[in-house]
Amino acid sequence: MIKNISNLGDAAVYCDFGNEIDQEINKIVINYFKTIHKKNIKGITNITPSYNKLIISFDLDITNFSTIKKEIENIEIFDFFEEKKKIIKIPICCDNEFALDIERLTKKLKLSKDEIFNNFLDKEYFCYMTGFVAGMPFLGDIDTKLRLNRIETPRVKVPKGSVGITEQFSNIYTFESPGGWNIVGNTPVKVFDKFKNQPNLISSGDKVSFYKISKDEYLNFYE
Repeated sequence: MIKNISNLGDAAVYCDFGNEIDQEINKIVINYFKTIHKKNIKGITNITPSYNKLIISFDLDITNFSTIKKEIENIEIFDFFEEKKKIIKIPICCDNEFALDIERLTKKLKLSKDEIFNNFLDKEYFCYMTGFVAGMPFLGDIDTKLRLNRIETPRVKVPKGSVGITEQFSNIYTFESPGGWNIVGNTPVKVFDKFKNQPNLISSGDKVSFYKISKDEYLNFYE
């Protein structure tokens, strides 16, 4: 549960659930996030979840910290994980032109390309949060054999659709942007589409798996 509730600036509440990056803690954060959003509490303007924190912004002309704090302390939290969620399957092309850091990974991890790809693909990932750029999912937890730091010199431009790994997470770049994750492939799937009612294909609490496709399948994915 929440370990501490405190002020964050003049018009935000900081809910601290601990320092661990853990699925069970993250599920509690997501349950609070979705419950508060569903309750439509007067004066709240934005709710931002992360791995183990929740930031609730509010309008000072309508409410205040003490009122929001009391609401959170007394709220009945719904469990949004009671029903088993479907697994979102994401195709990924791992040809060398898309797997930008595969050579670096083989050297750093002391594993072959096949070992890296097979390990990465043979797992379901839990979406802890989305952010950094719109709709980018932070997917954990990759196998300990594949964990390493970001690249030493971040790229100015990481191609849209790139699938990267670093530390215990994998992610998908929803737009071309700067970044330092180790890129293992690219997906043709639009993970974020601002023109849809629900722009995020992957949301906090979802489960994701990847499957390998050829370059031809990648190029002709939307035909």
